[in-house]
Amino acid sequence: MIRHFPLKTSEVRQPLYYRLRDLFAQEIVQQRWSREQVIPAEAELAQMHNVSIGTVRKAIELLVADGLLERLQGKGTFVRRPKFNSSLFRFFRFHQEQDAYRIPTSRILNREVTAFPAAIAKEMGYPEGTQAIHLTRLRLIDGQPLLLESIWLPKHIFEPLLAIELQDYGDLLYPLYEKHCGVLVASAEETLTAEVVSAEHAQSLALEPGSLVILIDRLAMGYNRERLEWRRSRGPASKFHYHVEIR
Repeated sequence: MIRHFPLKTSEVRQPLYYRLRDLFAQEIVQQRWSREQVIPAEAELAQMHNVSIGTVRKAIELLVADGLLERLQGKGTFVRRPKFNSSLFRFFRFHQEQDAYRIPTSRILNREVTAFPAAIAKEMGYPEGTQAIHLTRLRLIDGQPLLLESIWLPKHIFEPLLAIELQDYGDLLYPLYEKHCGVLVASAEETLTAEVVSAEHAQSLALEPGSLVILIDRLAMGYNRERLEWRRSRGPASKFHYHVEIR
């Protein structure tokens, strides 16, 4: 059941639909609006909060623009479920065109509990010494290494992952976060750089020493912009491909 509170225009200085947007965002963050079901109708929301349908519509339009909601023609408005794999794999040619939607298999090479490195703690907004879960993951296509990933998670949020056998993590981590930790990843920022591969990473990626690799650093966040995950993915520059259409 969705909890709701009538809005009082005398209590807010900003436009009413901005306040309503914030209330709807809380429904999403606290998972009271499911991503599998259409959100309540505009007329129902207007009645719940004692506002006009126009005000509700403006609030929803803001959330659509922010990427929290999406409208599906003929179906309704839903909480948006981002697709993150395409953001990584659009940069690497590891398949033929007919295999465009293949998901690489994943293998967790190592899991440890340790303190965030200083630079990553700063990126995540935590003080130095904060405990973290560090995963090293290899992603493969047809048994051939594609990406080597170093993934850092705050332990106090993701501690349930420590009880799961490594072979049970599966090929995608974000559904695992949602199922076992109640954490929803909503958005991410990515940065691309390049480096000469180290001997250790070259061995894991089956590359010649001195090969060039592309680094993709990702900071993943929840619907409330809480920083949830920092990861660095390394892949062979020989398979790297960048394309953008400029108009």
